[in-house]
Amino acid sequence: MRRPLDLRHVISPGLRDLVELANTDDFDRVTEQVRNLRGCTHPVNLHGWTVTTDLATKQVVRSYRSEDEPSGRLLTTCGNRRASRCPACSRVYAADTYHLIKAGLSGGKNVAETVRDHPRAFVTLTAPSFGPVHNRKTTDAGRPLRCRCGTHHTEDDPALGTPLDPTTYDYTGAVLWNAHAGQLWARFTIYLRRALARQLGKTQKALNAALRVSFAKVAEYQQRGLVHFHAVIRFDGPGGHTTQPPPWATFDSLGAAVRMAVEQARLTIASDAVGERVIEWGGEYRIDPITALGDGELTDARVAEYTDAKVAGYVAKYATKNAEGAGTVDRTLMCRPCAGRGYVRGPDRFHDRCTHCDGTGQAEPIKALLVQQHVRQMIRTAWALGHQPEFADLKLWKWAHMLGFRGHFSSKSRAYSTTLGALRDVRRAWRLAQTEATRTRAGLPVNDENTTLVTASSWAYLSSGYRPGEELIAAQVRHDLAHAQRAKQEGLVPA
Repeated sequence: MRRPLDLRHVISPGLRDLVELANTDDFDRVTEQVRNLRGCTHPVNLHGWTVTTDLATKQVVRSYRSEDEPSGRLLTTCGNRRASRCPACSRVYAADTYHLIKAGLSGGKNVAETVRDHPRAFVTLTAPSFGPVHNRKTTDAGRPLRCRCGTHHTEDDPALGTPLDPTTYDYTGAVLWNAHAGQLWARFTIYLRRALARQLGKTQKALNAALRVSFAKVAEYQQRGLVHFHAVIRFDGPGGHTTQPPPWATFDSLGAAVRMAVEQARLTIASDAVGERVIEWGGEYRIDPITALGDGELTDARVAEYTDAKVAGYVAKYATKNAEGAGTVDRTLMCRPCAGRGYVRGPDRFHDRCTHCDGTGQAEPIKALLVQQHVRQMIRTAWALGHQPEFADLKLWKWAHMLGFRGHFSSKSRAYSTTLGALRDVRRAWRLAQTEATRTRAGLPVNDENTTLVTASSWAYLSSGYRPGEELIAAQVRHDLAHAQRAKQEGLVPA
């Protein structure tokens, strides 16, 4: 029997736990589990079992129990899309988004390659002005111009995007615009089809029978804390990407319809607290053709030529972002025990002050956040509006850290291209094929293609995160992956 280790002299909890793991019966399996996560920063811990049985012979083909692991649990990736939370999982999400967008532009992934000949546009829709802000405009030649404050701002100047006069800036309008931006986009897609029908002199029914409008969009935060949308809009025939659009469906007609829809799409909000507000698009929008096939990264949305790879890379880049680009925090400020209300119902069903937040409803005080004053004021405004009865359904206290925006960062129409689920199924099938190949090399029996297998399983969530010793192994994995990626970019190893 192995004697327990005396590690009281080891000060570091991580090192102490790593030594304990190294003295388990199968330390190689411990490191294998962590390495298989490919650098995930916050894995999910599961407990359970799975059994695969041959339906014909009733024999167990394979089985697995988390109890057999050295740590007694199974680690799996968190799958978080946000780069600020898990860079490793967000890279996978960005890669899937890239292939999803690119397939809708140049074909592949069960999308017809003829789709590259369809009219398509890269559209940028922005928010209106809620007050003048510090900016860094340039001439067509790229020469920087003076801001309205009279200075030349550098690219990393923290004043960029903040109001020239915070006392007159319309913070209420800005937060409400963010909160309704998703609804405004949905209304824009409706008015886009109506504008097409009106422009072409057709009824809505006749247009739908001859033409389908497909799109994919991503939200991006501007420095002033307002979201704007980048969208790929494409014309298809009535059968989707497999059919050519009619000859009269051109890029010019698409551009004209977008302009009409931008001007007509609007929402009206009536409230005793803030009066009547009109939610509409800003006047600075862009409609650019996607004309070429090619590679590369789109680092500036104002470049002259848009290729399928550049547009897909740009959309994938922002699909993993949150509001951190506007200088806010990447976590909710809502106290979870009381759901932001500041009170909980006691046994007598009366409202009792929440002891976790001392009745504020905030998981951490807004005044203590390490953010700029402009961002702090937008958060405060969202928090205050969220507790107005007229805006209770918006739950703005939950989305205050997002400056009011509560929509999907990336979305697409049903017929644009493949789906994220389909891409994950392909990756899962590839991994299964790799497993079968490994079994073949090891001399183990391989499943017959004609065999019907039935899988039963039961899993329960335990917790999230690593043990302290596993975190040290994960840090080494992330270092090795970053080193390998850097060496590939510098051409030190074959791509």
